[in-house]
Amino acid sequence: MKKLLFTFLISLFGGFIALFIHNFYFDHSNNSIVEEKDNTVNISFNPVSNKSLSAENDFVSAAEKTIHSVVHVKNTSVSGGNSSLWDYFNNSGGKTRVGMGSGVIISEDGYIITNNHVIENASTIEVTTNDNKTYNAELLGSDEVSDIAVLKIVGDESFPYVRFADSDQTKIGEWVLAVGNPFNLTSTVTAGIISAKSRDLNDFDSKNQSFIQTDAAVNSGNSGGALVNTNGDLIGINTAITSGTGGFVGYSFAVPSNVARKIFEDIIEFGNVQKGLLGVTGFGLNSKSANELNINLTEGFYVNDIEIEMGAFKAGIIKGDVIISLDNIKIEKFSDLSGYLSTKRPGDKISVGIIRDNKNIKLNVTLEKNKYLNFLGMQLKNMTDEELETYKITYGVKVSNLRNSSLYRMGIKQNYALTEINNQKIKKTEDLLSFNSSMKINQMIFVSPNGEKERLIFE
Repeated sequence: MKKLLFTFLISLFGGFIALFIHNFYFDHSNNSIVEEKDNTVNISFNPVSNKSLSAENDFVSAAEKTIHSVVHVKNTSVSGGNSSLWDYFNNSGGKTRVGMGSGVIISEDGYIITNNHVIENASTIEVTTNDNKTYNAELLGSDEVSDIAVLKIVGDESFPYVRFADSDQTKIGEWVLAVGNPFNLTSTVTAGIISAKSRDLNDFDSKNQSFIQTDAAVNSGNSGGALVNTNGDLIGINTAITSGTGGFVGYSFAVPSNVARKIFEDIIEFGNVQKGLLGVTGFGLNSKSANELNINLTEGFYVNDIEIEMGAFKAGIIKGDVIISLDNIKIEKFSDLSGYLSTKRPGDKISVGIIRDNKNIKLNVTLEKNKYLNFLGMQLKNMTDEELETYKITYGVKVSNLRNSSLYRMGIKQNYALTEINNQKIKKTEDLLSFNSSMKINQMIFVSPNGEKERLIFE
């Protein structure tokens, strides 16, 4: 009996030993296999990691090439006159306001591009470079519509500068850097991608916007700074953000470098901006407008009217044509068209691709000077005797383009005639020059093409 019990205990102990060895061996074997799998996964991501490292190096190189060319712009302005008895007796002459922004040196002799709103109403402009040297800047000119201004500083040495890139060649998804001075934090660099192109933030204002949209962080003080590609070349001037709080919430907008460069060259050569006009009015197509027009196109610019004796008219473009390209640049919406034309001057020749009766046609158009006056978001032109007779009026100017949302909501439309402002007859566009921005407008009278009078009263 004792021998049988001893044999049983020996067998039980041997079983425990065998189980322990089995578990120990196979558990460790499985752990080894799992660890081997992890190593394999990590190795498979090495190319991505290497690519990321390469992009990081591109960022570093681009930042180093750019930060020394981006300057801090200080705008000092004096508003109004004596606003109180204390101001009067102390001869203060109004309140002093200081604005901050950024600018981009684009030549070794000190030419700078910034935003118009950065230097607007400036009494003095100071520019501080990245090496903490301060210069008095001269304002050479500006364009309110594009929000671009040109400054000049003079130094003893050549300035570092950023080279222009072709903004038409930028791609959605391309990496970019925004360089500027947000909140007076000098030489700040943020990174992002191009989120969209030809972005218009307001379809009903008078500014034909065509921004590059990015998700690079831009805040107050970044305005006028550089948007560069990974080569460190300038593709845009940071200009605006969309935000309900006033701070960056995910998207920022830049004037394309091709537009900024053209405006700079115009100001230097002519003293003002030279705008080359196609001579058409219309709208960008979408599903709704395509259904209304009974056409099978949902992209492109629909030509609704042709200006007589302008380039489009002379080239043979007619109402109903759909513009799909300019110099082989694809036109999908109005901002594509206006953005490309913003880079052109009167006298420039462009190739216009249109669709007419389901056929693709290429026409060569010579752009011409603006024959219109922009006033309160309206593009106005003088009326012919035949037009006056048709409208059953003896004087007035024609609304050839309307980008004022308030007037639009009041029922005013394109091709209406403006005849009076504040009981003053408007016979020619020159009559509008007497109305400055500070003058209060109490009433306006418009006449529709069928002769119906519309009186607007402003309280």
